[in-house]
Amino acid sequence: MEILRTPDERFADLPGWPYESRHAEVGDGLRMAYVDEGPRDGTPVLLLHGEPSWSYLYRSMIGPLADAGLRAIAPDLIGFGRSDKPAAREDYSYADHMRWLTALVVDVLDLRGAVLFGQDWGGLLGLRLAAEQEERFAAIVASNTFLPTGDRPLGEGFEQWRAFSQQVPEFPTGAIVNGGTTRDLTPAEIAAYDAPFPDESYKSGARQFPTLVPASPQDPAVPANRAAWEVLRRWEKPFVCAFGDRDPVTRGADRVLRELIPGAAGQPHVTLEGVGHFSQEDAGPRLAEIVIATAASA
Repeated sequence: MEILRTPDERFADLPGWPYESRHAEVGDGLRMAYVDEGPRDGTPVLLLHGEPSWSYLYRSMIGPLADAGLRAIAPDLIGFGRSDKPAAREDYSYADHMRWLTALVVDVLDLRGAVLFGQDWGGLLGLRLAAEQEERFAAIVASNTFLPTGDRPLGEGFEQWRAFSQQVPEFPTGAIVNGGTTRDLTPAEIAAYDAPFPDESYKSGARQFPTLVPASPQDPAVPANRAAWEVLRRWEKPFVCAFGDRDPVTRGADRVLRELIPGAAGQPHVTLEGVGHFSQEDAGPRLAEIVIATAASA
């Protein structure tokens, strides 16, 4: 496996980002980066990003969570941020991402009593992780995400996004994030989302992610996702949805989660008005408040 590593100087002087990254070996010779802020004995909050962002997405949430006495942990998925990036698209699969993330959470950090916050692929991975490591998680907050098993159409918004991601000659990571928000990111913020990718050769993981979303029952990830749903259908710990009302990709997915997961009953679910797909950019401080309240109730 050819592994690319983004030069550190690409991450110098990013706006609103005072955090130092730590690194852990997660298998296959790969190094995963993560931010770990707040008291070591605080309730862990695992903040999982999606496509094509990185932990920079959580810059307005990490501080408030740490100030509230929580331990905020924001990894960069393999292929993103300051984490290593396999150069070949075939080196990425749903199962691989799960294996790498599990190695960090279980083998390196040994998280227990954690609160999961997952958005986009942060939910596709995080919901699986919480189900497979049920005893390690005390609560879940889901934002603009879902856990597909190929039984439902993924929707026109997702289909358009997947086609674009595979056909566009140059994958414009920063512009994609900006296009998924309702506020306009500054040029410096857009550049921060471009920082992990010096050129197209670093974007294999970002290119591959949209093709890994299970679109049919025959997808290789479906059996594990179905098994995760068996756990989630009996999940009685707090499960809170905080979805943006301006996200064309995951609109309506919160209804499925709320109907099928017992722990969602009676929870203070929120529809975030005027919030797009990247809810952390449009409503980060509000999401931090929701996570803090959820952690207190767990």
